[in-house]
Amino acid sequence: MTYLTLFLRAFAVVCCTAANVRIISSGNYVGAFWTGGLLSLIWWYNSRTAAHSPQRCASVAYAAGAACGTAAGMWLGGRL
Repeated sequence: MTYLTLFLRAFAVVCCTAANVRIISSGNYVGAFWTGGLLSLIWWYNSRTAAHSPQRCASVAYAAGAACGTAAGMWLGGRL
């Protein structure tokens, strides 16, 4: 698994989580339904393989993706 793949997986999970929290807090039931479903799908796929990377800096790539995903999800959640 490449560092880019780990970065993108973490980005997707945390971006959807942050967007979902913002959408839930705004009371948008339809948006919360769709982002919650997408988040669960990504999380299920990611949890099967992401933690099993033998690469030395895999955790750094994953953490960087999560950090960037947080900011992107906050922005996206405010727009949806």
